[in-house]
Amino acid sequence: MTRATFPVPALAVALLIAAFLPQRAGAAGSKAAPEFSLTVQDLQAMTAALPKTAQDRIVAGQAEFLHLLAQVLDAPADLLVLVDKTHPLAPDYVPPDLVKLTGYPLAVSRTDLELRGSIMTAVLDMAAAARSAGAALLFSSSYRSYDYQKSVYEREVKMYGQAAADRESARPGASQHQLGTVVDFGSITDSFADTKAGRWLAAHAGEFGFSLSYPRGYEELTGYRWESWHYRFITRPAARMQKEFFDDVQQLMLVFLHDNRAALEAKRLPAR
Repeated sequence: MTRATFPVPALAVALLIAAFLPQRAGAAGSKAAPEFSLTVQDLQAMTAALPKTAQDRIVAGQAEFLHLLAQVLDAPADLLVLVDKTHPLAPDYVPPDLVKLTGYPLAVSRTDLELRGSIMTAVLDMAAAARSAGAALLFSSSYRSYDYQKSVYEREVKMYGQAAADRESARPGASQHQLGTVVDFGSITDSFADTKAGRWLAAHAGEFGFSLSYPRGYEELTGYRWESWHYRFITRPAARMQKEFFDDVQQLMLVFLHDNRAALEAKRLPAR
């Protein structure tokens, strides 16, 4: 075999450059980010059920995605629990820190409205920012107990029939409102989207950790028709992650976390 005539100094430089180049995205066994002992293949498997647009963004921006994901996993898990038609809450679930909104400088439609105390800083910050922008927020519905949601659902069925009710009213246990982290704003009608408050929330709610739960065109995925007034607090890192990596669809992100949280926690590395 003929010995290569590659000059030694040039070889040394080439090896040095190679050591600092990022590994090819599909390289077997390459670690995706320093926060997790995940390979690119692990990440691809975890995202296989997502739309291709979301898969491509996550794999292409894996380091940023996993850095955000680590922050999301640091938040209390109950702020990001999946609640929908197939993942209901227990009838006796009541958030531990409910507070009445009448104790705060907020515009409310009823005096019995409550939210979790742990999210009130974000709520107040968002309301103040909206007010400064001339888009004052009216809080029209918030925490609902299992029994209260039961009465709401039964009323909707009686008025519109079960098929129509199931498109816009959750059965008891399946309502995000039971979490105490959801607000219905304004008129609670489609016309809310075209109000100053509706437009402001659509543009800025994520900056305060809130996310539209039921966007237009995703009824097959979420189980509910578009609700321009229904926002859930999911934390600022999660709202950013949703926008940048999950096509800005809350349900996609929550299902991903529900399906992969245990595996992700098991593969987290200690902070250096």
